[in-house]
Amino acid sequence: MAGNNSVNDVLLQRPVDDRVIVVQILVIIFLCINMLLIVIFIKKESFHTSARYILFFVTLLSDSVLLLVSDVLLILTHFEFTIQVWLCIILTIFVVMYSFVTPVTLTAMTLERYVAICMPLRHGQLCSTCSTMYCILIIHGVSFGPCIIILSMFFASASLNFYKQSMICSVEAFTLYRWQDHVRSAVFQFYFLIMGITIAYSYVQIMKVAKAASGEKKKLTHKGRKTVILHAFQLLLCLIQLWCPFIETAVLQIDLRLFVNVRYSNYIMFNIAPRCLSPLIYGLRDENFFLVLKSLMPTSSCLK
Repeated sequence: MAGNNSVNDVLLQRPVDDRVIVVQILVIIFLCINMLLIVIFIKKESFHTSARYILFFVTLLSDSVLLLVSDVLLILTHFEFTIQVWLCIILTIFVVMYSFVTPVTLTAMTLERYVAICMPLRHGQLCSTCSTMYCILIIHGVSFGPCIIILSMFFASASLNFYKQSMICSVEAFTLYRWQDHVRSAVFQFYFLIMGITIAYSYVQIMKVAKAASGEKKKLTHKGRKTVILHAFQLLLCLIQLWCPFIETAVLQIDLRLFVNVRYSNYIMFNIAPRCLSPLIYGLRDENFFLVLKSLMPTSSCLK
C-alpha cells in the first residue's frame, strides 16, 4: 500500500501533459507498423536471402528497441522516478548502441546499393547471406564502440558509493566531468564524418554509372539513386539526434522550461521521425514488400 501511495503522489505531482500523450501515440503507431513489417519479413522466405531485406529487418528491430527503451526512459524522467545505477547502465547501453545501429546499418545498405549498381558482377559474392550475417555482427560491434568509451570514462571517474545510489536515468548522468562531454562529442562527430563520407562517395559513384547507363539499367540506377538520397536524409536525421544532447546541455544553462520543450521537440523530430522513414522507404516504395502488404489487407482477401 505504501508503494502504491508513493506512486500516486508522484503522478499527482507530475500530471501527464499533452506532449507525453502525443509521444505515446506516435511510439505506439510506429511500433505497430514496425511489427507488421517484421512479420512480413519473417513470413516471406524470399526476403531471407536478400542482403538489403535482411539489413532492413535489422533496422526495424533496432528502431523498435530504441523507441521502446527511450520511451520508458522518457516516462521515468517525466515522473522523476529514480532507479538503481546498474539498471540505468543497462538501459543506457541499449539506448546508445541502438542509436548507432540504425545509421550504421543505413550506411551498410547504401554500400549494398553501390555494389549492386556499380559492381553488379560481384554483388552475389559480396552481398551473400553469409556475408550479410558477418556484416550484422560488424554493425553491432561498431555501434557498441561509443558505449565502451562513455562507460569506460564513467567507471574510471565514479566512486564506489555512486553505484549504490538511485538516480533519474539518462545518458547525461554518466558524464561527470566536462572533458568527458568533449570526448563523447568527438566520438559522435567521428562517426558522423565516416558515415557521411561513405554515403556521399556511394552517391557520386552511382551518379557516374547513371550517366553512362541506358534502358533497364538506367531505370535500376535511377531507383538506386533515389534510395540513396532517402537513406542520406534519414541518416542525417539520425546523426542530428547524436548532437541533441549537446544542444540540450547548452539550452539547460539558459532556461529550464526551454530545455524541456527543446528535449521533447528533439525526441519527436530526431528520434521518432527517422524511425518512421524505414517503413516508408521499404514498406511503400519497395514493390515486393508492397505486394505482400497488399495481400494481407482485408479488402484483397474479399476481392479474391
